[in-house]
Amino acid sequence: MVENGYAGPSRRQVLTAGALAGATVLSSGMWATEASAAAPPAIFYSPHQDDEALGLAGAILEHKAAGRPVYLVLVTRGENDGLAKLMNTDPCPLTTGSDRHPCAAGGHHGVNWPTDGSSKIVPCRTAEFMASAATLGVDKVINLKIVDSPYGGPDAFARFVATVKSKIASIARQYPGASHKFTAGWLEITDTHKAIADAAVQLAREGKLTDVRFNFVYAYDQPLGSRANGAAYVLDIPAGHMATKRNAIYCYNTWAPSRNLYALGYHSVPNKLESAHNDPHEYVFTLPNNSYQFGSITAPHPEWS
Repeated sequence: MVENGYAGPSRRQVLTAGALAGATVLSSGMWATEASAAAPPAIFYSPHQDDEALGLAGAILEHKAAGRPVYLVLVTRGENDGLAKLMNTDPCPLTTGSDRHPCAAGGHHGVNWPTDGSSKIVPCRTAEFMASAATLGVDKVINLKIVDSPYGGPDAFARFVATVKSKIASIARQYPGASHKFTAGWLEITDTHKAIADAAVQLAREGKLTDVRFNFVYAYDQPLGSRANGAAYVLDIPAGHMATKRNAIYCYNTWAPSRNLYALGYHSVPNKLESAHNDPHEYVFTLPNNSYQFGSITAPHPEWS
């Protein structure tokens, strides 16, 4: 993975998904037209910087090819003190651990960052996100800048859900008729993803969101044969779109300090990014049924274990 530019297909085949009725996607022989400004957008919500490249990019490109405006929302600031400490470690832990990976900086970062997890990590992670968004050609980026704070017990989790829910509801009011695409947080074993999914499910049940789907962005941790378990639909990503998705992934493994790019995504989740890079599919879920359990992912959820 190296510094790169956009390498999209010269022609994009339209895959008309509509509302994914019956979990069926129809292939059209038409070619894409430019997104109509009057059409309601497809809005994709990335919990952190990298989730859009991991498990939303194929769906983003599908909607772009169909001529829909696509908006990409970065939900949290993405604070991460552990990542700051990792970047301060030389030689790079990716190159010295038992599960070794290449380091885009050649194994030596040469940085001395504050370890508050915010002052350097947030702007640098967001630079990677913006490069990825540009590669995917989204029509608008919305950065909610919510502090990543669902941890510390039920009250903290509930406050975070309420904040996220209020922000998403405001977006839905601003863009009536939009479709809303989240990550399948109940499967993703992180409270941030789960809390965002909780907010989305609540809003959908209240009738404030329509056409809601969830992409399982942590599917790439699972064996290939089990990634589609429970999914309503598996998106087969066309080769041209997959090339663009890979370019978005490369934005998270680019070492270009002059552009604030430090390969933070790859240093954070190398196995996920490598697995997503090699799998031309995305795994789409519909609204969960009434057995859905709200609350922290650390609570017992036997049906998901």
